[in-house]
Amino acid sequence: MRIQPFSARAWSLVALAMLVTVAAQARNLSLPETKPESVGFSSERLKRLDAGMKAVVDSKQLAGIATVVARRGQVVQQMTYGQADAAGGKPMQMDSIVRIYSMTKPITGVAMMMLYEEGKWKPSDPISRHIPEFKDLKVFAGNGPDGQLTFVAPTHAPTMGELMSHTAGFTYGVFGATPVDKLYQQSAPLSAGSLQEFIDRVAKLPLLYQPGEGWVYSVGVDIQGYLVEKLSGKPFPEFLRERIFEPLNMTDTAFHVPANKMSRLATIYQWGNDGLSAMPHDKGVNEPPGLPSGGGGLYSTAADYLRFVQMLANQGQLDGKRLLAPSTVALMTANHVPEGVKNQNGKFGIGNYRMQPGFGFGFDVAIFEEPLEVGSPTGKGTYLWDGLAGTWFWIDPTNDVVFLGIIQRRGSPPNTPNIEDLSRQLTFQALVEPAK
Repeated sequence: MRIQPFSARAWSLVALAMLVTVAAQARNLSLPETKPESVGFSSERLKRLDAGMKAVVDSKQLAGIATVVARRGQVVQQMTYGQADAAGGKPMQMDSIVRIYSMTKPITGVAMMMLYEEGKWKPSDPISRHIPEFKDLKVFAGNGPDGQLTFVAPTHAPTMGELMSHTAGFTYGVFGATPVDKLYQQSAPLSAGSLQEFIDRVAKLPLLYQPGEGWVYSVGVDIQGYLVEKLSGKPFPEFLRERIFEPLNMTDTAFHVPANKMSRLATIYQWGNDGLSAMPHDKGVNEPPGLPSGGGGLYSTAADYLRFVQMLANQGQLDGKRLLAPSTVALMTANHVPEGVKNQNGKFGIGNYRMQPGFGFGFDVAIFEEPLEVGSPTGKGTYLWDGLAGTWFWIDPTNDVVFLGIIQRRGSPPNTPNIEDLSRQLTFQALVEPAK
């Protein structure tokens, strides 16, 4: 039988297939890989991290998980477990698209720091200098004799630095039960149809406490999204795409999921009395939202987000593309919570994060200032954040270690270890050559 030679078209198709395969591999790896021992990790001890993460999936506490450990810019372990969608039999992958919720916040923070470098704002600026709608903000002062809410003027106008560190006096409305939280629930600013409408609603709400005298997780980062748009003169999603996602080759990170990528979208699961149950995808998942949430609106992948956190770990640059100067990253990742707020026995915080001596908050990231004081194995200055569906990351600048965890679960089983804390324990027991 005579074998016919390939036509030019056939060779083109083969070449295209090879390019697609290479692109998929590059997207999956995201960073170069190396043997653990070459950068001070023990391969044998990393098996404990592998076993620990696998056990969480095998026990049906999670549908799926992806984890990455990197040191000195090189991946030493990259693992996926379980399913991105159990019903559809789709395995969790490094390019599975997930809702990262509040891990949007550090991305918004980087956008703000880029504008800081351009001289568009300073931490000491009153927010109202850039958002005039906020010039008449009042502070909740309790109930009057007639039971009505009373308000007073702020002791000082809340500043941009306080906005960036959740100490300005704003709240979310969903994590507390104060009278101010109830006003937020009635106004529902995050259900507004645009960033301007969102600002107009927030401007009518009181601050929960005097600026600088508390730390409450808040809509402050959504306000930052509006500021990025106003200070740059570009739509917020466009700024992120042009200034962060494209330079970092974060090809799957956006405020919506195009229809042609839906096959890679992971399902979010809710933990309840009967275990895990699938939640429906967000309404309008395929369309850009009217209100792009700087506090929690992005979708991304493990491969994409790893590039973002490695850029920060590299003090603002990746693959020759510099987004921030090292001094700007240092400002972003330094504590900005007043000591008086941290010295209140963990009164202020969210979830497992409590503001206290040794643990603080910078500009859109939490910080282990003195890890040993709070019982953490991390290096000094480790910064981190997570998201509502369980995604998390931490960056240890002392040991030059990055960790990224991707899951899609809201709620968690009672009396089980915190998986983020577990990731730190199991990673650092494998780091046999820490920084001197």
